[in-house]
Amino acid sequence: MLKFIASDMFFIAGTKLGKEIKKIFTQQQQKPVIVTEEMLQKLPDPIKRYLNYTGVVGKPIVQTVRLKQVGKIRKDITQPWMNFEAKQYYSASPPGFVWIAYMKTFGLPLMRVRDYYLEGRGNILVKALSLFTVADSGGKKMDQGAMTRYLNEMMWFPSAYLGKNISFEPIDASSAKVTLKDMGKNVTATMYFDDEGKLTNFMAPRYRDMGNGKFELENWSTPIRGYGEFEGLRLPIQGAGVWNLREGDLEYIDVKITDLKFNPEDPY
Repeated sequence: MLKFIASDMFFIAGTKLGKEIKKIFTQQQQKPVIVTEEMLQKLPDPIKRYLNYTGVVGKPIVQTVRLKQVGKIRKDITQPWMNFEAKQYYSASPPGFVWIAYMKTFGLPLMRVRDYYLEGRGNILVKALSLFTVADSGGKKMDQGAMTRYLNEMMWFPSAYLGKNISFEPIDASSAKVTLKDMGKNVTATMYFDDEGKLTNFMAPRYRDMGNGKFELENWSTPIRGYGEFEGLRLPIQGAGVWNLREGDLEYIDVKITDLKFNPEDPY
């Protein structure tokens, strides 16, 4: 059973979402299902090549994930980059995540951010010095953005692409569309691959939070800059988040995975 980390729970304790988060991240581990070659046969060729490259065949289908990240982030080009450290927890079925990050300036914690997608809903909560609320964003457009983020980050536990809530549409030899369905909603993205099978980019329409309750639908991409190995799989370990705006690309986050564990028994 995965116990949700107590030091993070106080950040959401007392909210109506606390019980939902605990429910998703406190699940009995079911008997593992092993990925077989037969499971890949009906997939579009680039997806089949990608999953073979990662090495999921012969490995159990992942149910829960924990990981750590480091990187830098900014709101837009007018704002300075801030270094951050983050830890994240995922559930593959049902789909969900909680991301908790500490933004630092001159090595000192300045803000704490909690982003989640749970039971079809998304929310971002930002607190300065872990005390004062700077932003608390939710609603249908935030739901779409968080759901799209989850679909993107399945690349860190790629056996989830074999789930019944995922469908694919072939485009050509190096790309395919992927759709995630959850809680009566769906999001779709385009995945791009090289000849070896590596995922190189992910592009999708996603609502961008402009602040003050305003959202704009923009093109969003996550170019991958490095691969490594965790849990016996070849996975992306470094990449960026980019808003592909009409006036030019805005890279707003650069992230590197420093630790990753499938079906962990203990939290960080």
